[in-house]
Amino acid sequence: MKPVAIIGAGITGLTAAFELQQRGVPVAIYEASRRAGGVIRTVRQDGFMAECGPNTLLETSPAIPALFRELGIADQALYSDSRAKHKYVIRRGRPVPMPSSPSEFFTSELFSPGAKLRLLKEPFVPRSAPEIEESLAAFVVRRLGTEFLDYAINPFVAGVYAGDPWKLSVREAFGKVYELEQRYGSLIGGQILGARERKRTGGVSKQNAPKVSFTGGLDTLTNALAAKLGANLHLGQKLDRLEEVEGGWRLELNCDGQKDVANHSAVILTAPAYSLTDLPLRSDLHVSLGFLRRISYAPVSSVVLGYRREQVEHPLDGFGFLVPEVENLNILGAIFSSSLFPNRAPDGHVLITCYLGGLRSPELPFRDVTHQIGLVRADLEKTVGVIGAPVFSHHAVYPRAIPQYELGYANIRREIEAVEIKCPGLYFGGNYHRGVSLGDSLLNGLALGERVSEFVRTVSQSSPGAFLAAA
Repeated sequence: MKPVAIIGAGITGLTAAFELQQRGVPVAIYEASRRAGGVIRTVRQDGFMAECGPNTLLETSPAIPALFRELGIADQALYSDSRAKHKYVIRRGRPVPMPSSPSEFFTSELFSPGAKLRLLKEPFVPRSAPEIEESLAAFVVRRLGTEFLDYAINPFVAGVYAGDPWKLSVREAFGKVYELEQRYGSLIGGQILGARERKRTGGVSKQNAPKVSFTGGLDTLTNALAAKLGANLHLGQKLDRLEEVEGGWRLELNCDGQKDVANHSAVILTAPAYSLTDLPLRSDLHVSLGFLRRISYAPVSSVVLGYRREQVEHPLDGFGFLVPEVENLNILGAIFSSSLFPNRAPDGHVLITCYLGGLRSPELPFRDVTHQIGLVRADLEKTVGVIGAPVFSHHAVYPRAIPQYELGYANIRREIEAVEIKCPGLYFGGNYHRGVSLGDSLLNGLALGERVSEFVRTVSQSSPGAFLAAA
């Protein structure tokens, strides 16, 4: 059979390719840049280890550690330090622990007595009509109240989407939360009953999922995937044109001005949505990918700072902190990287990763680097008592970092699904489709590998002459 082509060597493309290989399906993965891994990149310098993109992977499914074992990196996996259990939210300028149990909630300083009493009404709030598309913010205010939106959901959205809860669709961006209301009529009741179902299936909620990295950083995972793909991974190859032909798809590729043509049985598009909008796609059905232009992205910059331990007043005994918009700080949040995993900073030092921008302040990632570091330092001084200049810094900018599942995204999702139906053998993956988190993307890649493997084998068996082995 002809190999399956995968466009984009981020985590979704790499895991899809690996899964196909494991199922005996030949693959060729094409990446426009000169490195694999997408936004996952680990920098090691002066004894510090900084993650330029995601810092952790949430182990929400048994498929994730199973992948580590298949790649031979299970012995390098690190689970976050149990002592770093607290998740903080900034209130009145200081980090306040986020409650993790009902008893902690009712004694927490994070919410006022009025907000706590308001939560008791939640089981009695009617579910919304299924035909109504509601923003996440409207959903939360209706069920939980404004204060819960301000000090729980708003900072959480900043940490996940760097987005605006008034623009995000609750059904599309937080589908499991929406389903809790629709199925159980209550978020509280749904959490209890949903936990029983997850226990039966082996799944874990993102809230309780173990946080994972590796001894050498997160790019251990993407490097291992790339190594398994070997010569089937083609870097510096940009897709210029995609054409449906008899028996599959023809790709026109460009490597530094050198043109090439490749024929494949199927194609998985895992490159960012914005890079596909103008892709010439020739099909008898005149399909266009221009609708992907309606997916907006939030710009984000990562500022990683290292300090001597005595420069930081706060014990840094947690995952980090999130910042509600009403607190009027510049950063979206901070991760206490050296508290989560060992060897992120030299002895006697700490490492803190902060994020700027998002839809809250979309101009900040494009400011001068010195200016951005100054903003972060000022916010860390206010919140965790950092004193003096950092001894290490690293900065990365992602002009279009995180896709937004905003109101109306359901129409985009349906258009993606319609194209897949119209064009057999063409598939979509990536964080703009079926989840933005690292874990979502990884599991999406594995599912795509399984799905495309079944398609290729079915077509190959029905039309054996159309799928001769590639030379």
